Amino acid sequence: MATTNARTTYRICTLPGDGIGPEIMAEAKRVMATIGEIWGVELVCEDHLIGGAAIDATREAGVAPTALPEETLEAARAADAVLLAAVGGPKWDTNDPAAARPEQGLLGIRKGLGLYLNLRPVHVFNALRGASSLKREVLNGVDIMIVRELTGGLYFGPREVEEARPGAGEDGAPGRWRMDGCAYSEHEIRRVLERAFEIAETRARKRLCSVDKANVLGTSKLWRAIAHELAADHPTVELTDMFVDNCAMQLVANPAQFDVIATENTFGDILSDEASELTGSLGMLASASLGEGTSLFEPAHGSAPDIAGKGIANPLAQLLSVSLMLRQALGMPDAADAVEAAVEDVLDDGWRTVDIADETTPAENVLGTSAMADKVIERLRV
Repeated sequence: MATTNARTTYRICTLPGDGIGPEIMAEAKRVMATIGEIWGVELVCEDHLIGGAAIDATREAGVAPTALPEETLEAARAADAVLLAAVGGPKWDTNDPAAARPEQGLLGIRKGLGLYLNLRPVHVFNALRGASSLKREVLNGVDIMIVRELTGGLYFGPREVEEARPGAGEDGAPGRWRMDGCAYSEHEIRRVLERAFEIAETRARKRLCSVDKANVLGTSKLWRAIAHELAADHPTVELTDMFVDNCAMQLVANPAQFDVIATENTFGDILSDEASELTGSLGMLASASLGEGTSLFEPAHGSAPDIAGKGIANPLAQLLSVSLMLRQALGMPDAADAVEAAVEDVLDDGWRTVDIADETTPAENVLGTSAMADKVIERLRV
């Protein structure tokens, strides 16, 4: 039975964005309303613009086009949590480097809220093991949390450009040259690894795999040293180290060995996308960005403009993002458990959206966006 939360009202800054975003956000709001009824709380959602939708709206208003209006950032800072759907699409593709781009909205809100780490849960639902390209037996028990540093490393390090660097061309002639530097401070590393240890402490297996390239990179040597320093403060967590190339191999050879994986920005970007394929569909993956300000929750998939408006988008990653929000930002773990269990029950009952259906799925079991959310809501009310 649901227990009443200490607070009765939460403000959620909802960002529907582009493509299928408004469709899946509508279903997330219905699930949040159901959670509110059952748990005796009010989840007050307030829509704001981001991404391509914001670019269009600001352009139409006659002001400089932007993917992140100031009022959106102010609303996000004032909210208890931010729930994003998706941004982007070919409509806003351009070769003009000065033009506003939808992705700038996502990068801007992360920076504006001081979000420095990303959580990517990778849970293989038993009913969907056949959707992955890996053998079913390899996927038994796969339940991984990837903790990725989000604002440092190669993507944000020093850059140099020379169009005619001596010796960079053939036979020592001048040629084009680029440099991207990877830099990390102790503070940047420590705050992410500390959170990774804390997450590992809450999980049944209490295992943390710290992924680096300490045999080559100085930043990885520092990462590993700090991981071992923090291990002394978290004696219940089993810490192991793994080089990133080996981790990439192990994720497809024996993914069930992992519990919590913590790594730097570039490695985490690659490994989390690789791990997403274990589930068989990006339509099943939620993520969270956490840090100094309001936390942001979003599905791992894109805006899928090719299916926007058709009512066939898979809403489950968005609903699982709601679960992550309930757990990480609103202090409602029982409600989070209930959403996750409802999704699992619906899948076990054989219901599918088109992206996770296969040749064995009866046609009558393939549901559209709203019908799939209906099934989840029905299970929540049981």
